Amino acid sequence: MKKTETKAKNEEGKKIVGAGCNDNKCHIHGSVKARGRVYEGTVTRKLPTRIVIELERMIYSSKYERYYKSKTKIHAHLPKCMENEIHVGDLIKIQECRPLSKIIHFVVIKKIKSGEELK
Repeated sequence: MKKTETKAKNEEGKKIVGAGCNDNKCHIHGSVKARGRVYEGTVTRKLPTRIVIELERMIYSSKYERYYKSKTKIHAHLPKCMENEIHVGDLIKIQECRPLSKIIHFVVIKKIKSGEELK
């Protein structure tokens, strides 16, 4: 069997023959293991092999004794098997993995909601 066929499994743990996206950086079909921190954010930019998500968080300022909002942009790898599902404005879940390039340290896990449902 091919490498992509042995890695793909369904929910019961049985192997799926013939399934795969031939992407070595895919967390399902490739050799990348997703581990570490998990974030949810909206897609602000979509590129051929990566996406940019924006997270909004509250930070406490001890000087002013107030909270303020801060935005963070994170670049994540977009596997070929999820290319058609994810679009700009969608709410997605990403998880940390080994560094894939200079700025990409996360991989897309799943799509939570589409951009149309969020509006």
